[in-house]
Amino acid sequence: MRFQGSYTVCVTPFDAAGAVDHAALRSYVDWQIAEGVHGLIPLGSTGEFLSLTRDERTAVATTVIDQAAGRVPVLIGTAAEWTDEAVALSREAEALGADGVMLVPPYYSSPTEDELVVHFRKVAEALSIPVMLYNNPFTANVDLTAPLVARLSEIDNIRYIKDTSKNVHRVTELLDLCKGRMTVFAGYYPWESYLAGAEGYSSVMSNIAPRLSAETFERTKAGEYEAGRALYLKSLPLINALAGDLYVSATKAAMAMTGRPMGDPRPPRLPLPEAPRARLEAILNDLGMIPGKDDQQ
Repeated sequence: MRFQGSYTVCVTPFDAAGAVDHAALRSYVDWQIAEGVHGLIPLGSTGEFLSLTRDERTAVATTVIDQAAGRVPVLIGTAAEWTDEAVALSREAEALGADGVMLVPPYYSSPTEDELVVHFRKVAEALSIPVMLYNNPFTANVDLTAPLVARLSEIDNIRYIKDTSKNVHRVTELLDLCKGRMTVFAGYYPWESYLAGAEGYSSVMSNIAPRLSAETFERTKAGEYEAGRALYLKSLPLINALAGDLYVSATKAAMAMTGRPMGDPRPPRLPLPEAPRARLEAILNDLGMIPGKDDQQ
């Protein structure tokens, strides 16, 4: 199986008491697939993996994999600061039926390049499913540079990378240095990244507008560049509104506004403050995504 397309980095729904809402999660998976997403990635940063217990992480992975039922690939976020824990989480994901795993580097210890190679090698060698590296220097305190990724691409099973460096030229560097061994997913700026050779988009905005995100990929990769660009420009205000430190709170606020509430984020995150909430509501209103808004005006 080759991963490509718009993959939603899934939120984790919580009920009014703050527990994981598995009924909402199952409904969300069905809706995402019906809207045309090409894959799902639960338990990433947007999924608040650091705010879940180990048992909750297992339960979320199980629910998404079982509900997807092979209709689209599911990559489970299995990041951990301790290498042995990342190995254990990744082995568990494979045993549950995941199609791959996604790992951000250890996010506190500021590991050296050699330490990163050891970390990712141990995880990859423990699995028979592919590993997607997740480069997010803004939150992980580590930048997986193109030369380092080229080293990592020589390890069996490390075949994908989500790059969230906000540097579209990084796509070109990765493809050049990895010599066909690595498929690149954009973390930001998908349309420009597709033109540079990225084969997918690990999409936060797809939580709110999965069809728009999927169609942008499909039209662009079909060579319909202007149509793809028009869809991208339509979605860009939403992409930008969901970026930054409040991305989880903003994503959950947007889902509530569009009629699919997923609960508040867990502390220390707070619900989205009033000013960014108003800006986000205006963007969603311009996109025609707020149910009943026209009737209220």
